[in-house]
Amino acid sequence: MIAIITGDIIGSGNHSSDAWLSVLKQYFVRFGESPTDWEIYRGDEFQLKIPQDKALSTAIYIKALLKSTKGLDARMGIGLGSETFVGVGVSESNGPAYQRSGRTFESLKEDKLNLTIATGHGFFDETLNLMLKLALDFMDDWSPVSAEIVVLALDNPDASQTEIAKRLNIQQSAVSQRQKRARLDLVHQLLAYYSKTLKELK
Repeated sequence: MIAIITGDIIGSGNHSSDAWLSVLKQYFVRFGESPTDWEIYRGDEFQLKIPQDKALSTAIYIKALLKSTKGLDARMGIGLGSETFVGVGVSESNGPAYQRSGRTFESLKEDKLNLTIATGHGFFDETLNLMLKLALDFMDDWSPVSAEIVVLALDNPDASQTEIAKRLNIQQSAVSQRQKRARLDLVHQLLAYYSKTLKELK
């Protein structure tokens, strides 16, 4: 069982690709090789194959990474399931995970949402997507400074506020304020709930 994230970059037309392309590629390389594990195509669309347990944290990380640059964001559909055909690249492979990801991604613009998930289980999809809709209420509004603090927190889960303050060259109290503004506590709670849900799916 795998997870597929299909997405595109919001606001890419107002920025040169230098603003986001190399940063995104550097992150994707953590998950493997292109084109077998990830691809960026048609200028600003991407597809990424990852383990299921990393799906939501990866999508939130991508969002925060892009929102660290003013005016950028991502629209993403996550699909969980199996892979029945492995093509030359991830965009040519197939299976329920790919189909679910593609379908959820296609419905995003119509639903005016930037992130949804399809697990193949109606109840869990309904619950997770309601929670995501509520979380997007603040995640869509992250400032570059809030987004940066989320990236750092997800990259260094065990780092203290003091360590993060040193890295950013700011006061520890400023780190605390930024984390509160980014609603980092709710992000962690959402990820913990997602992990619990995955155990129920097995």
